[in-house]
Amino acid sequence: MRKFARSHWKVLILILLAVALATLTLETDSAPPTSPGPELATRLRNHVEAIASEEHNTARPRALEQAARHIEATLEGYGYRLTRQEYEADGQKVRNIEVSVSNTVAGAKPERIFIVGAHYDSARGAPGANDNGSGTAAVLELARLLKTMQPSRGTEVKFVFFVNEEPPFFIGEEMGSMQHARALKRGGHNVAGALILETIGWYSQEKNSQKLPPGLEKQYPSSGNFIAFVGTLESSALVRQALAAFRAQSDFPAEGLAAPAHVMGVTLSDHSSYNRQGYPALMITDTAFLRYPYYHTAEDTPDKLDYASMARVVKGLARTIDALAGATKT
Repeated sequence: MRKFARSHWKVLILILLAVALATLTLETDSAPPTSPGPELATRLRNHVEAIASEEHNTARPRALEQAARHIEATLEGYGYRLTRQEYEADGQKVRNIEVSVSNTVAGAKPERIFIVGAHYDSARGAPGANDNGSGTAAVLELARLLKTMQPSRGTEVKFVFFVNEEPPFFIGEEMGSMQHARALKRGGHNVAGALILETIGWYSQEKNSQKLPPGLEKQYPSSGNFIAFVGTLESSALVRQALAAFRAQSDFPAEGLAAPAHVMGVTLSDHSSYNRQGYPALMITDTAFLRYPYYHTAEDTPDKLDYASMARVVKGLARTIDALAGATKT
């Protein structure tokens, strides 16, 4: 009888262990697919603090150079080979910074290119933590997360960091993204889509925390808790495609807008440079001045941002870019 009891309890313990393991597996599998963990949020914050703790632009060239060097050192640390697009602006030598992942024959022109980009300069008088340290940090982490991706045959994904988005350069010849888009056009390249990350670090659950352009007040949430995919009517197909891919891969709230260029805010970022060359392009944004109270002020500092939400957005965008580029799963 005693031997039977011992055997019985051994079997029972094994069964309980098996049930516990099965339950743990189910809980792990059922976790939200976009849950990024604390590491990514910490990485994002470290980038923002390194790039955007002080004003950095051609009026503050030392700080602008420091931001560029952080970007370059980070990308080289990921194992990328850098490409620099250098040119003169405001009497100084400035540069765009680019790395890429491709699935093309050596020496052959890509059949299609996707741009994932952000500007790394700040507005005059502003440290630029949200505008646009947040977008720059996100593109750095997307480059890390997608380093081993394999796009569809003939496809290249470029991660690009633009200088000189802010005034007095916006929409001028010395704007970094304008230089980049024009060079691609001159080279006869096919840009299938440019995804520009612009001010992505501020979210609020409070009602009426989100302002909206006139005429759109009742079409979008009044709480500024979502990420927006925004483009002109000419890029409406890309907006729909990117938004659908993000929603399929992430549970983070997301909204889309394709509107005429005169609608408030629709063209106010580097995506407009690609539009001007006839390329489809969109801006991914927290809507900047329509939500963020510290926009273009000295208080746009790293402590203001919601890094946990940023991390969820970045995870969703990594999977979105995978889908757009037709990446092969390994």
